[in-house]
Amino acid sequence: MDQRQALVAFGALSQETRLHIVRMLVVSGPDGMAAGSIAEKAEVSPSNISFHLKELERSGLIAQQRESRSIIYTANYEALGGLIRFLMEDCCGGNPEICAPAAAVAACCTPATKGELQ
Repeated sequence: MDQRQALVAFGALSQETRLHIVRMLVVSGPDGMAAGSIAEKAEVSPSNISFHLKELERSGLIAQQRESRSIIYTANYEALGGLIRFLMEDCCGGNPEICAPAAAVAACCTPATKGELQ
């Protein structure tokens, strides 16, 4: 991740509803959530949630796919890990053990995709 991408991602996350949405999608795992469910859980109108989802998708932090009549949104774990790595890449002043816990989070596995054993 470069600085421009990080700035776009942080800009998207700097709004309370969008941060809440990303956290919900991270918890939901690879199954993701339908836009209507996201709106309901975030207590936001459908038109308002659409605006926030578009902004998060533009930032690359979430992705969407159509399933039948629904649009399912998922967290982009690679992009989220990249954002953490961007923050930590020059960390620790030669003491990597300081950054080990954060590096482990950034390097964690992406949840299994649908159909794979977990």
